[in-house]
This record gives sequence, C-alpha cells and structure tokens, in this order.
Amino acid sequence: MITLFKNAEVYAPQALGRLELLVTGNRIAAMASDIKLQGDCVQQLDVSGCLLVPGFVDSLVHIIGGGGEGGFSTRTSELNAVDAMRAGVTTLVGVLGTDAITRTLTNLLAKTAALNEAGLTCYCYTGSYQIPARTLLADVLEDLVLIDKFIGVGEVAIADHRSSQPTVQELARLASQARVGGMLAGKSGVVSVHVGSATAGLALLHQVAETTDIPLAQFYPTHINRNQQLLQQGFAFAKAGGSIDFTTSTTAQDLAQGEVQCAQALQQAIAAGVPVSQITFSSDANASLPEFDSDNNFVSLGEGRIASLYEEVVAAIRLGVPIATALSVITENPARVLKLPQKGRLKVGADADLVVLDEASLQIRAVMAQGRWLFSDGSLPITCVHTGVPLSTTV
Repeated sequence: MITLFKNAEVYAPQALGRLELLVTGNRIAAMASDIKLQGDCVQQLDVSGCLLVPGFVDSLVHIIGGGGEGGFSTRTSELNAVDAMRAGVTTLVGVLGTDAITRTLTNLLAKTAALNEAGLTCYCYTGSYQIPARTLLADVLEDLVLIDKFIGVGEVAIADHRSSQPTVQELARLASQARVGGMLAGKSGVVSVHVGSATAGLALLHQVAETTDIPLAQFYPTHINRNQQLLQQGFAFAKAGGSIDFTTSTTAQDLAQGEVQCAQALQQAIAAGVPVSQITFSSDANASLPEFDSDNNFVSLGEGRIASLYEEVVAAIRLGVPIATALSVITENPARVLKLPQKGRLKVGADADLVVLDEASLQIRAVMAQGRWLFSDGSLPITCVHTGVPLSTTV
C-alpha cells in the first residue's frame, strides 16, 4: 500500500509545520514539503485542516482484564481491539494485575498475539504484582531472553496493602534479572512498578538504587498521580533520572480521595521543572479500579478505559500545555522507555503508525497502524486497500 498525505500539519511529536508524508508498505518512506508521486497504486489523501501525529503508545493495559478484589463477580473484561483503534492507540503493553492466579502469563501471551493479528503492535510483561514473580520459564531472566513478546517485568506492587511487601533484596534481585535479560535480548527490561497509596511511596526504589549498582531508570513507577504526596515524590524521582507514569483512568471517587487528574499533574510537573522527557501517561485500561474504606475493606469497583489516554492529552492542551509537549507523553516518551525505536515518532524509516486529528476539535478522524487503516470516523475519503470499500469503522 502507498499512501501520500497532502497538506498535513505534522507533529512528530515536535511541530514540523506543513509537510507531505509518504507511506509505503508498513513504513514512513519520505517526509518533505513537496513529494511528486502519482499512479493507480497511490492513495492520495488531502488532510487539510488536520494534524498528523504518531500513533499512541500505551505502556500499561490489562489486556486480559484484571480485578477480583471484590470477589469473582468483580473480574473486569478483556480489552476489545476496536476500542484501542478508536482511541488512537497503535502500540500497547499488556500486564497482569492483582490476580496472577486466574489470570495467567499464557493468557497474556495469547491475547498479545490476538491483538497483533488485529493489526496493533502489542507486547507484554512477564512477572506479576507479587514477588516471587510469576514466570513461564525458570525465572524472569529466561523469560525475557527466550520469549519474544516479553519486553519487561511487572507490574510489581509496592506501597500497597495488596502487594507482597517486597524487601529491598527481593526487588533488587528481580531488577537485576530484568536488567540482564534486557541486555541479552536487546529489550528494555524495565521493571514496571505499581505504587499504592501508602506513605512509603517510592522509598523502596531509592533504597535499591542507593544500596546496589541498579539505577533508578531501571524502574518505571506508575500511578504517580495517585495523590499529591506521591506526585511530589515522583517529581524528585524524575529529576534524579527515573521515568514516571501518570494513570489516565481516574474516577470521581479517585479525585475525591485526592488523586490528581493527569492533565493537571503534567501542568504541575512542567511548573516544577521536571523534564517532560521523563514523563509518560498510560491508561491502565481494563484494570479494576477498586475503592477501599479507611480500613482497606473493598467498597466498590470501576474499570479503566483506554480512551482516557488521549482524553487527558486533550485536557492538558486545553489547560495550555503545548500540543507537542502533551503528545510526547503518549508517543516518543513511552517508546523510549520501552526501547521501541520504530514507535512514537514520525520519521523516515519508522513504522507507519499515524493518527489524523481534526485541527480545531482535536477529535480523532482516522488511525493507521503499520501502513494499514484501522479506523476512520467517515470524514475522510479513505478506502480499504484490500476490498475497495470505503472505510467508516475498522478494516
């Protein structure tokens, strides 16, 4: 398939101005002010009045569901691939959650394969909430080296009453295996860390870095916008060289209990001088979002939404965050943490993962993943290359 985008206002995510962009096969072949290419095999698409941006990268998705904190009836649903496409997410990472008993790594790998077959790019983490980590082979090291789709470990829970209360030594050993596995396999090997609401916050990660040779950057803590105290700890963590992740699936109860909306957290981080390159957003889609009382007894349950990822980026832009800055937290920043150089940026040779946004409303008009149209709202004259049928929903 050859697609030539005409009159595009390009954010790579940096603002590049008006360019033409050529996609051949599954890659971006050229970006220039004027590209001359014609023929029956060339689909020319005039995207005047639109922004052309990288496909979104969601680093934490419960693709096989999660939950169970309120019993079996509170297990959440699997991710629907179409929901990701409509939300502009073209690359995602699947994880286990609190339940690593009825939700398994084999389930996770099978769902990862299904999402890849649907046209998305999906990876997953080995390991689990608890330590010792759940693995398929002997340990985390073997899983990372020998199983292609495992690119990191997690999400490992700390500062949470649901965690296994890991010690410094246990977490250091896990991180060292992840680090070596990543080196040997040419993968990120990052350790995704679920951070709960306990006052200890990120202290355990700092203790590992202080007592071993493992750098803070080996850890990728999420839910940093859970409360203002943790947010401030996260700012210090990022300034010390680590990357931090804000969760976009925020409920009304979360906000009432002190959670900071992602858009506002990003605004605060910029004001505090935190390097934006160290900040990412993830949706926590299809996770259980349990509410507990003051004694940590289960009260109610919500479910994460993948659509919240881009919604919070739009909210940040409405607050005055520059478009390029807001886009970076769901494109190039997570792609760099995950060591996925072909993702998160519009550049020659990168995967053709593109989102077309309405310039005025910032609504998603169409989504392309690896050169294939996966979604359109019907406002653009996009045709399915395989059938010749106009594309109004999904291929």
